[in-house]
Amino acid sequence: MSHYSPPRSLKQTLSRRAFLRATLVTATTAAVGCGGGDDEAVQDGAAYFPQSVASGDPRAESVILWTRLEDADLGEDDADVELELATDAAFADPVVLDGEASTVVPALARFDRCVKAKVRGLTPATTYYYRFVHTRADGRFASPVGRTRTAPAADSDAKLRFAFVSCQDFNGRYYNAYAHMAGMELDFIIHLGDYVYETTGDPTFQTTSGRAVTFQDNAGAITFNAGTRDEYHAAKSLDNYRELYRTVRSDRALRKIHETVPMIIIWDDHEFSDDGHGAVATYYNGREDETDVDRRKHANQAWFEYMPVDFQTEDFEYDPAKPFPGDIQIYRDFTFGKHARLVMTDLRSYRADHLIAEDAFPGTVVLTEAELMAELGALPDDASPYVDIDTFAGGSYKAALVAGAAAEGYDPAKITGKLDATFVNSLLAKLPDPGVAPIADADLLTFERGLAYLHLGKLSYYGSIGARYLVIKDTFDLWSTIKYKQSAGKTQEVMGAAQEQWFLDTMKGAKETWKLWGNEYCLVPLAVDLTGLAPPPFNKRFYMNADQWDGMPNRRSALLGELSQLQNVVALTGDIHAFYAGVPGTKEDPSKHIIELVGSSISSKTFRNELVGQVADDPILSATPSAADLAANIDELFTGSAVNRHLAHADSEHTGFVTVELDGAELVATFHALAEDDVFTDLGDRLDELARKFSTRRFKIEAGKGELYQEFDGTWMRWDPASNAYV
Repeated sequence: MSHYSPPRSLKQTLSRRAFLRATLVTATTAAVGCGGGDDEAVQDGAAYFPQSVASGDPRAESVILWTRLEDADLGEDDADVELELATDAAFADPVVLDGEASTVVPALARFDRCVKAKVRGLTPATTYYYRFVHTRADGRFASPVGRTRTAPAADSDAKLRFAFVSCQDFNGRYYNAYAHMAGMELDFIIHLGDYVYETTGDPTFQTTSGRAVTFQDNAGAITFNAGTRDEYHAAKSLDNYRELYRTVRSDRALRKIHETVPMIIIWDDHEFSDDGHGAVATYYNGREDETDVDRRKHANQAWFEYMPVDFQTEDFEYDPAKPFPGDIQIYRDFTFGKHARLVMTDLRSYRADHLIAEDAFPGTVVLTEAELMAELGALPDDASPYVDIDTFAGGSYKAALVAGAAAEGYDPAKITGKLDATFVNSLLAKLPDPGVAPIADADLLTFERGLAYLHLGKLSYYGSIGARYLVIKDTFDLWSTIKYKQSAGKTQEVMGAAQEQWFLDTMKGAKETWKLWGNEYCLVPLAVDLTGLAPPPFNKRFYMNADQWDGMPNRRSALLGELSQLQNVVALTGDIHAFYAGVPGTKEDPSKHIIELVGSSISSKTFRNELVGQVADDPILSATPSAADLAANIDELFTGSAVNRHLAHADSEHTGFVTVELDGAELVATFHALAEDDVFTDLGDRLDELARKFSTRRFKIEAGKGELYQEFDGTWMRWDPASNAYV
């Protein structure tokens, strides 16, 4: 008997679909049971569904199903496709959808013919199979068959096994980690962001040979190094961002994962722009204003179109006319039986700018003598004399520095206010004829003393070093704390007030055994102590990455103080392209901590190799003795150091992913590590060889104890921050 019914009219569909949202579909829990149908009339239509199918956001009674239709014969017209659901891969036992054996969902041209359906009324902890059917004059054509699974019911004692991943650069790299993962039985996968990379081959961190992202709409993209052999682009137009997703989904290993396992996804920065915050990019390091709300909304719309995501409001519609960030809200939570509550946050849309601006002038004073005395009661040893450059010596020094700005490459507008006097002298020494003498040593001794941006590690006029990366820890902690107090916390805003309150309320209200936080970037401080290892001015303690939570230490401490009062909180983290495990705690009392597990990248350049590249590309660092060796041996600096007693494991040299198994008694995480050299070749047809290339490391947390264990030769040992060792 036939299960095919003609699609409803597009006029009827479009009248309900002014904006893009998931079509709401209700399933009858019992299968139809009449079997077979018109399967003989359904042809292989994979070519019409080039990104295959995907499912996501599994709940006990619902799941999101996705595909994209591509048919050149449609031109600019909209289309309808049929959705079929069954409890078996052969569709012999179809499930009733909206009272029929199939239901119709729209594929609208203005949304790139992406198709999204939220199917409700499903049975908990059940595997379902689905496909989409495109009807043409020459027949009916089916997508590949997808498999998905609903979450266990709220009262279920079920065990879970899932994976979490992040960072899958496509350029010149292959998703061998997904090919290996595809052979595992998983309930779901958590994706923590950087699903796409917005650039087509940035030579500072991306591979520029092999397979690559290319844009048809180069005119709509941002162009770098125009007209040179190093020309590359960054997505800007809506078409650009859509092309990113289409290209990434061409990877067969990723398609296989989406076809077989539901995914729960948030974004990080590269879905919009590297190290972005709000609607602001950082490519030019302060040389120009990179605020671009239209670009941000293009990124958001493409993400919404291509991702199988459920939202807190079931009938949420993406409307690009709404102001950012109110156009979309992606933070949400999930329950998996009695033992897991998963809370996914958005740490990019609402966050403040990086505390140290990329164009911060090194000599500008950030803490005056009065502020230091009020905070510390004394001046720190590295406090330095400063002058008010606008009035000092009748403005003659200001005039000299303004005149020399073009030659030295800094903005003359920065020559104002309180400037570090020794830095003023260093600039004068570089000018061929400044017209004024250096400030005398005897005068320097009489000036008030303070801290400038250079004391935070900012040594260049425009750059990420000393701003987002390699920030002097002790002075940054002091300065950021004072700024935090002065701004009532606004300088370290991460989630935004509404999301943060929702996050804390959700975590505190969770009754499940494990409270899992899908967290985009590292909570564990990643600091290095270079005292005695590097020459001045690098013989200090540094945060390696202030784009992460290290750049918001007070806000992090406040959140950890709240979370540490709860049992069994575990942060699952990506972004950094490395494997870490640790016990991040509050500034005041590190024993008030949670557990964090950090997974490396699916394919992206490892943290170690990124550091090595940053040193080579930076004129100051590359000229610093030992800098290259220190970068190459970053894990030795991270571990065994008093500055990182919270860090129980560091592996900055491998790509890979993490699997987690949990029940009411314990959570066990396995780090699956693959050498970065092995991502440059597609090993999807050599799965046995690929499996041998992976190494594993296991960690355990026992419910109610708040301790982190690692397995060594079959023996579990506990991380002891006090002794900075496993015991």
